[in-house]
Amino acid sequence: MLLACSGMLRQSSDPHMSDLSSANPKILLVKLSSLGDVLHNLPIVWDLRARLPNAQIDWVVEEGYVHLLEPLLGKNGFHGIDRIIPFGLRRWKKNLLRLSTWKEFFAFKKQLQEVSYDVVIETQGLLKSALVCFLANKAPNGVVAGLANATEFSGYEPISRYFYNQAVQVPSQCHAVDRSRWVMSSALDWPLIDRISPPQFYPKNYVDSLKSTSGKVLAGLKSPYILCFHSTAREAKRWSNENWVALGKDLATAGYQLVFPWGSTAEREISINLASQIPGAIVPEAFSIEEAFAVIAGAELTVGVDTGLTHLAAVLGKPTVEIYCDSPRWKTEGYWSNNIRNVGDIAAPPSVSAVLKASLELLS
Repeated sequence: MLLACSGMLRQSSDPHMSDLSSANPKILLVKLSSLGDVLHNLPIVWDLRARLPNAQIDWVVEEGYVHLLEPLLGKNGFHGIDRIIPFGLRRWKKNLLRLSTWKEFFAFKKQLQEVSYDVVIETQGLLKSALVCFLANKAPNGVVAGLANATEFSGYEPISRYFYNQAVQVPSQCHAVDRSRWVMSSALDWPLIDRISPPQFYPKNYVDSLKSTSGKVLAGLKSPYILCFHSTAREAKRWSNENWVALGKDLATAGYQLVFPWGSTAEREISINLASQIPGAIVPEAFSIEEAFAVIAGAELTVGVDTGLTHLAAVLGKPTVEIYCDSPRWKTEGYWSNNIRNVGDIAAPPSVSAVLKASLELLS
């Protein structure tokens, strides 16, 4: 079944779908990775729970991103997810000949098949995520919804749609958050949930509690500090070192400590080079993504290129300047908070003055 999406999703002829909203359906979300993609999928948990308060909602995710979902398990005032099902594919692929790998895989399969799902929502559009849908235990007439097409500048494997019984056509230029909502709305036969309903990510009391632990994660942080995420997986998405130094000097003059985190040896060398040219700037010790929550929460401002940790600052609703140099702004820009400024665009890196202006607006 191929459903095209416009302002309103076309009604399905499947009577099973119309019964779901009045029942307590069992729903499986499949979004395996990576950091930014998982974060931008979080709003559909809130959308589902608001409309189906008694549904069972489970999520399959790569084991390295489990902690991104844990705040939605109910300990922080919002019971969004019932089960997180860890998927160890990245690690398993490195050890395919080990018996322990296959034991873990079959344990994963057993856990996945403990529940018979009425609805499976797959928002990644890759073969690996589609295969998880195939392995899942589905109820008779269960809905398996996923992407029918690629969006520009996003990974997509067309073979994945053969594992769905409902392939959802989305606009070729579709924000990551909106794209997940299109697939979810189609799967449940709902009117499209659009930006009139602002996306939610993490419970407010959880976000508020993070700041108190920021100083325990990293030594040498002096308040007020500004995080600068300068590196990303693709070199073309970086902002020039000269720009970072010029920006850093202006912000240091204004009384802020500049902090240059890193994730690899090469990135650490860049951080050292940048910090050495900015008064008072530091290069912290390495910290995990889990620890990044507290570090970001304690910052006066986060400035970063189009990368997962910058998006984390944005979904936490913290003051964030997102810099776009070689990726389209429409794809991941933070549009849900006045605490976010998006500058630059694909093939149009922002000037230092533009980033400084956005930064000072948020710091004022």
